Amino acid sequence: MEKSRPYVILSAAISIDGKIATRLGDSKLSSKKDKIRIHKLRSKVDAILVGKNTVQRDDPLLTVRYVKGKNPIRIILDSRGTINVDSKILQTSNKIPTIIAVSKKISKSNLKKLKKFPVEIIMTGENSVNIKSLMNHLSKRKIKNILVEGGGTVNWQFIHNNLFDEILIAISPFIIGGTNAITFVQGKGFDKIKKSPRLRLNTIKKLENYLILHYTKV
Repeated sequence: MEKSRPYVILSAAISIDGKIATRLGDSKLSSKKDKIRIHKLRSKVDAILVGKNTVQRDDPLLTVRYVKGKNPIRIILDSRGTINVDSKILQTSNKIPTIIAVSKKISKSNLKKLKKFPVEIIMTGENSVNIKSLMNHLSKRKIKNILVEGGGTVNWQFIHNNLFDEILIAISPFIIGGTNAITFVQGKGFDKIKKSPRLRLNTIKKLENYLILHYTKV
C-alpha cells in the first residue's frame, strides 16, 4: 500500500458475461445474502466511493442496512457538480458524512447549490476529478480504506491509475448481453494484455447461486 493514498477495494456484482447493468441501467444483480455480505464489508471501511452516474441511475443511500455497523463516509465523484438536489445522498447529508469531489470545471451555480448542503467539497483536477490527488487528500483526512462501488468508468480510473489493492467480484447467475450494457470496467481499456495489473486469486466462495471471487494485486 502506498503511503500517499488509502487502501482501495473494488467491489461489484456482475453477470456471467461481465456486465454490471443493462443498457437501461438495471443493476439489480445481488441476492439478499449477497447484499448482507456487501453491507458487512461497508461497515468495516472508512469510506465508500461511487461516481455520479451510479447516483443518477440508482439513487443509492450507500449506508449499512442489512447488518449492524457504522455508516462509512460517502464520497461521490462529480466533476461538474450535477448531482440532483433531491438525491438520497444530498437529502441525508445532514446525518451521514458526505464528500463531493468536483473539478475546476464546476459552474458557479452548481458549486453554490452544493454549498447549501452540509457536505465537504474537495476540488481537484482541471476538467475532471484527479483521482490521484483526491486519494492524497483523503489520506490526509485519515481515511485509511475505501470501498469503491463505482460504475465501469470509475473502476477504469482506479485500475488504469493503479490505485487499487483488492477486487471483490460476485458473479451472479444472470446473462445480460448487448453492446450497450455497462461492463465492470469501461473506459479506453488496455491495448495489450501485459499492461493489465497482475492479480492473485485468493479465495473462491460459493454463495447460493453466486460465486464470490477475491483478488489481490501482486
